[in-house]
Amino acid sequence: MSLAFTLMRFSPRSLRRFIVHRWYEYLAAKHHHSDWSFMNFGYMELDPKTPQLELDPALEPERFSVQLYHHVAGAADLAGKDVLEVGSGRGGGSAYIHRYLKPSSTTGIDFSASAVDFCNDRHRIDGLTYKVGNAQSLPFDDHTFDVIVNVESSHTYVSMETFLKEVMRVLRPEGYFLFTDIRPTPAVETLRRQLHDADLSLMKETNISQNVVKALRLYNDYKYSLFKAKIPQLIAKYIKNYSGIRDLESGKSQYLSFVLQKDAD
Repeated sequence: MSLAFTLMRFSPRSLRRFIVHRWYEYLAAKHHHSDWSFMNFGYMELDPKTPQLELDPALEPERFSVQLYHHVAGAADLAGKDVLEVGSGRGGGSAYIHRYLKPSSTTGIDFSASAVDFCNDRHRIDGLTYKVGNAQSLPFDDHTFDVIVNVESSHTYVSMETFLKEVMRVLRPEGYFLFTDIRPTPAVETLRRQLHDADLSLMKETNISQNVVKALRLYNDYKYSLFKAKIPQLIAKYIKNYSGIRDLESGKSQYLSFVLQKDAD
């Protein structure tokens, strides 16, 4: 979502959702039959001696994006739990979570009806479902989920505070909120305050900026080859030349991951 992040940074709040929605709907509708299932920057371990994540060969082309999901969702034991991913995009993350981390049920929600249609067609696994929904008005009853996952999506939301209230509402007592996203460095303290004010207990915070930069450098040529024949050339070149690396390397932006837990009632 590097282009969406840049558009968000330089657009008034009233235009943020409109711009990202239009761009995202275009991608979802244009590539309905593609095998492309992830939209995040990716993650790579910095120590080359770290054992590689074992994956089905079909996931290898999108390994770095899968590894970001593993870093985030693998921070808690999901076995036998009811899991919600907010901002499920093209569904690869929810599918990975359900297949590899063994929750009882996994639900992905996304505001794009085209993306949800793609997901329900592409990722057919028992116990995995995708629904249209708004992150700031989650279409679920109180205390429905044990775990909520949110990957590289919240920077497009009009109100982070409203989203976090919804997270607290649909999480069960002692449930986990597993969260990662990019922020301009001046906004990081605001994000921390928002998480604190939501009454979520911080279990772990990790700055994964350099892990993301490493993945972007390894992944960027692949992403460009994926996009260049399918979207306007101006946008394809922008993805190749920008990709989020410069702001993360310079410290203008930070990519953080969090493990947070709702208190017992």
